Amino acid sequence: MEELESFDRINVPALDEVLGKKFNVLDDGFVRVVDYMGGDESIVQAARVSYGKGTKKVSEDRGLIRYLLRNHHTTPFEMCEIKFHVRVPMDAWRQWIRHRTANVNEYSTRYSIAIDASQKTNPDEWRLQAKDNKQGSAGFFDAETGSKFSKREEDLQNFAREIYRERLESGVAREQARKDLPLSTYTEAYWKIDLHNLLHFLYLRMDAHAQYEIRSYANVIGNEIVNRWCPFAWEAFKDYIINAKSYSALEMEVLMKIINGNAAEAVKTAGSFGWLNHTEKGLSKNRERIEFEAKLAQLGLSKPW
Repeated sequence: MEELESFDRINVPALDEVLGKKFNVLDDGFVRVVDYMGGDESIVQAARVSYGKGTKKVSEDRGLIRYLLRNHHTTPFEMCEIKFHVRVPMDAWRQWIRHRTANVNEYSTRYSIAIDASQKTNPDEWRLQAKDNKQGSAGFFDAETGSKFSKREEDLQNFAREIYRERLESGVAREQARKDLPLSTYTEAYWKIDLHNLLHFLYLRMDAHAQYEIRSYANVIGNEIVNRWCPFAWEAFKDYIINAKSYSALEMEVLMKIINGNAAEAVKTAGSFGWLNHTEKGLSKNRERIEFEAKLAQLGLSKPW
């Protein structure tokens, strides 16, 4: 790659092709790229500036980016920025806005009439509350029950919108008329963020434990947009973050004893950290132990207890 002068703008043809294109999410949501700054080359530029001219050819671009991400050198990734225009249900937006590392300007229902769209749930999409996770779901209702929920949802949304319009037509201030709109109402926002913080957002929101609705947006942003924008960084992110596993010092100690055939010692070490406490129904639900057992399964190893 030729050396880039500081005044050269980096263009990414693959992202330019979809600039302004709406990627549909859920039933009436979308994500689109409004603008961006930099790309994989920007990461390389920033890293090599800090290395100095004498080390310009230490690594190929791809290898350098992988080295930076693998070793948690995050500053070069902050040289890339991207601005999205998103339409998202308000309940999912509440989770989204918790990521305080972006610049945000949201559609205001204080000044403007609320977007006349609410997220609809299909009969086969109503999720059951997970029994072992208070903030998660597990499985789905049957279609007949789901149809009842969907009909009631439609009635509620229509009624709320009817009352909202009635208030506006009667002259109620927009800032007050909006107060009973459901959280399923769509909102829109411009969201600008650097690549380092965007990858952290995607790490949390693409995870299987994230709520389905926001996970749907994260998957589109990652697979359809970042993949085009910074393919080397995206590849490294998937390899070292998304599809990788980390092990605590305790997990490594237990793991090495299992590998070395010291099952009894592995059980002893696990027990000393409270992993193997018993209840009337058997082993207690120790989350750290359960996560470790999943890692063992991925390695093709059996738990020794």
